[in-house]
Amino acid sequence: MRRTVLPNGVRVLTEAIPTMRSAAVGVWVGVGARDEGPAQSGVSHFLEHLLFKGTEKRSAMDISSQIEAVGGETNAFTTKEYTCYYARILDADLPLAVDVMCDVVANSVLAAGDVETERGVILEEIAMQDDEPGDEVHDLFTEAVFADHPLGQRISGSARTIGALTRDEINDFYRARYTGPSIVIAAAGNLDHDTVVAGVVAGLSGRRGFEGTGAAAPTRADSPLVVARTGQVVLLDKDTEQAHLVLGCAGLARRDERRFALGVLNNVLGGGMSSRLFQEIREKRGLAYSVYSFTSLYADAGLFGVYAGCAPGKVDEVLAITRDELAKVAASGLTESEVARGKGMLKGSLVLGLEDTGSRMSRLGKGELLHPDLLSVDEILTRVDGVTTEEVAVIAAELLDCRPSLAVIGPFDDRDFSSAVA
Repeated sequence: MRRTVLPNGVRVLTEAIPTMRSAAVGVWVGVGARDEGPAQSGVSHFLEHLLFKGTEKRSAMDISSQIEAVGGETNAFTTKEYTCYYARILDADLPLAVDVMCDVVANSVLAAGDVETERGVILEEIAMQDDEPGDEVHDLFTEAVFADHPLGQRISGSARTIGALTRDEINDFYRARYTGPSIVIAAAGNLDHDTVVAGVVAGLSGRRGFEGTGAAAPTRADSPLVVARTGQVVLLDKDTEQAHLVLGCAGLARRDERRFALGVLNNVLGGGMSSRLFQEIREKRGLAYSVYSFTSLYADAGLFGVYAGCAPGKVDEVLAITRDELAKVAASGLTESEVARGKGMLKGSLVLGLEDTGSRMSRLGKGELLHPDLLSVDEILTRVDGVTTEEVAVIAAELLDCRPSLAVIGPFDDRDFSSAVA
């Protein structure tokens, strides 16, 4: 792996994999939903859509057709803390992909007509999300825990905020946040680092915000303190066939050294078919088709939660079993054999998840943005191997011995679920 910092502050990272016939390039921008004020909610995601609508030298059709004409693909996504624009392509066509992606991110025109067209698309996307209760319940849970903090805002924003955003507001956000020091360009595959760097320099040449010496990247120093709430209950009454619920609490920040122990704990509790929750709720009792636990790690906060989808009449039993399993682990930790299994799952998923150029590129880009001290794969495996049964017990007691919060979607009218989090 090689790393170059350009005079304008853009960081370029590559990993050469000569045995591959493909390559992936991603432009990672250090801005996401948590960087928006309440009235701006959804602007990062709105901008993600708009950047593919055309630049000074490429129309939206040009952007897609030039990549697809050589068998490649482009896409993008927005998260709470960053936005990524990427392309996967044959190795010989990587220079084209680098040029297109640099053009898209650095030189979008944000035409007024495109803003209105894409506004309609995003409003449809929000409506689609509202028709997916299994996803929507996660947003409700995050809002319950983080309340009015920007981390509690939905990435897509709301129909109200998207409807109110103007072209000038979106453009101001774009010009302020999409600058050299905020951007990482990562590529992986059969490539040459110096050639990629030269392509990035050419692709960004003369673009606003990318000339000369880069100023310091915007920071989150002024971001409000995260205060995770406990014992919250959010119920959304919907006429659904299944009830969807998330029960959980605050977790760990992204750079917390205990994250490896938490990863082991998460796998054993609800990370697979052999997990405690899957065995107790689905295999032994047949109460749910889907049940799992999850973690979300942010710069200064985190979440731990359990999701289940079940028949409305089985919600009480599912919640009782979940609370019981969490209490057992909080009080007694995990067995040595469970910890060994959880470590094996964590290591295997890491290595197997890096078997293609897209995942290798993502590791570089996300790592540079979020982990200044990015560990190598071998270093991570060593950290996981070093997790002890006692360390897992300590983090389980700290996180799980709490008054959890609960989000529920289902046909429950105004039913009181407060006893489930008492």
